[in-house]
Amino acid sequence: MSSQVRGGTRWKRFALVMVPSVVATAAVGVGLAQGALAASFSVSGQSFKVSTDKLVGENFVQYGSVAVGKDLKGNDAAHPVAVSGFSKATITNMCQSVVTPNLPLGLGSVSLQLSAGTDPKKPVRATNLYLDVAQLDADASFENIDIGVAAGSLKKPGKPGSIGIQPGTAANENGFSQRADRAVLRDVKQTAWATTAGTFKLSNLSLKLHKGVKECF
Repeated sequence: MSSQVRGGTRWKRFALVMVPSVVATAAVGVGLAQGALAASFSVSGQSFKVSTDKLVGENFVQYGSVAVGKDLKGNDAAHPVAVSGFSKATITNMCQSVVTPNLPLGLGSVSLQLSAGTDPKKPVRATNLYLDVAQLDADASFENIDIGVAAGSLKKPGKPGSIGIQPGTAANENGFSQRADRAVLRDVKQTAWATTAGTFKLSNLSLKLHKGVKECF
């Protein structure tokens, strides 16, 4: 069975991020480009934007959860999210951006923008990818989708190679969730709070800082 969904779907997230040290950010980016690192990204107290031409994911799961972290003042902060998981994914023409406002020394706002997978023959590749998304707009299709299953059932993956609820995260076991054998998202624009992946390999990586506000969309 195949199901089509257009625009305005609220999801959980997918993203790469700016950390306080630009040097550390660049080092992480190089490691990911070489396929050397597992990936876990979040921005303290900030959401970030991600766009991509196409994401193809296998063994898709989705459920509601809460992203918890620290805001810029060090206080606990929680945000409702929709978590989307894929056992593996390819991502074409990915852009991720985060804006850090009100920097001292007259810098004002500074934006970090990262792009990768710009060659359709060399997409970004990820395994065990989980995205904590606050909002998503896309054209999406799903194969063999099972809608409205209890989130607790995701703790028992349906077949070899599939994934369930992300380890270490909370979900309402009786809450809404869904799973599908395959998901294809096109013209993706999303706002996210975090991304976690077992591996994340970024081809054609480009990372730039811009004075002022320069976002992916």
